[in-house]
Amino acid sequence: MPINLRGKRFESGAQEYLDEVVQIESVFLNVSKGQVASNEDLKKAFGTTDAHEVLLEILKKGELQVGEKERSHELSNLWVEIATIVAQKCVEPSSQKPYTVGMIEKAMKDAHYSVKPSKSAKMQALDVIKLLQSKEIIPLERAQMRVSVTMTAKEGKRLKEKVLPLFSHIEEEDWDDAWEIVGTIDPGSLRQINTLFETEVKGEGGVETLTFSTVNNDNGDDEW
Repeated sequence: MPINLRGKRFESGAQEYLDEVVQIESVFLNVSKGQVASNEDLKKAFGTTDAHEVLLEILKKGELQVGEKERSHELSNLWVEIATIVAQKCVEPSSQKPYTVGMIEKAMKDAHYSVKPSKSAKMQALDVIKLLQSKEIIPLERAQMRVSVTMTAKEGKRLKEKVLPLFSHIEEEDWDDAWEIVGTIDPGSLRQINTLFETEVKGEGGVETLTFSTVNNDNGDDEW
């Protein structure tokens, strides 16, 4: 027995605000036909004929029915959000230039990708990247960050085996006064390096972001 809502969230216990949550204090068997539930229907389903109490029970335990147009709009927004994330995180390998959101959307359509309403945009963006790469719809790779990592030589010798695997390419490595390594990493590795410094590195040192292969939209907060 659906009820009409005004888009406001109902909080349990806020009975005095019921008139601000529902459009009309009636329970319908069929909203489109305007068929109101009888007292017999209410008694059978809820154990009471008090419409006010029934509405409170529906608001507390019922499920909001989303219309077809609203569902379509949500899927459309999710589709664009997924494409936007992929465009932000990936580049064309040979030029290292980012794709536009429109180009990613076209590739998603060519790959026949279907949006999953129950799955986050970020997780689906990962799925899209794998799909586009596996089907070779467009040449695509994750954007890289160029960073410099510095710590004392003593700490470098101790932690080298943990740090080096986080780099996809090493440009420079210096052991003079301290251990400094310059190279490129996947954005997702930045968090791991920062965590390493927070938990294991003693003494001076740090991580410096030098450049991005594409626009920096995540401030190094990528967990991929």
